[in-house]
Amino acid sequence: MSLVRRATPEDAPEVLRLRQVMIDSLASARGATDWHAESLPALRDRLAAPDGQFAAFVVDDPERPGTLAALAAGTLEYRIGRADNPHGLIGYVFSVATDPAARRRGYARVCMEGLLDWFRERGAGYVMLTASPDAEPLYASLGFTRDTDPSMRLHL
Repeated sequence: MSLVRRATPEDAPEVLRLRQVMIDSLASARGATDWHAESLPALRDRLAAPDGQFAAFVVDDPERPGTLAALAAGTLEYRIGRADNPHGLIGYVFSVATDPAARRRGYARVCMEGLLDWFRERGAGYVMLTASPDAEPLYASLGFTRDTDPSMRLHL
């Protein structure tokens, strides 16, 4: 039996909890959680759509029933094709987290492998992510390489 599974709508509160774990690990101070209640309905809807453009793969915590140990979530996006990706499908990993009590057991790896398989099955030409220094060795071991394309952002 596989450790990893696709997240369901019932997992939404735990998915948000693990997303907060990731956010908190990147911030210098613990972040606010008041946005969880507003985010929950949209997340449940996306988790309920098995053929949608969003997927999350999780591992249940074997020591704490009803709790997730790890998460990898991403989206499939369409961009106009180009020579190395004529169909224009791109995977984007935006949330990978492991509960602090469940780290160093390979859970993030199996979640990432599940998500990468999902991207492959849907025909993504490549997958993008932003890596923290701590997570970079995991992603490199999965075949990710450093990207030189510049990135900019506009908050609306």
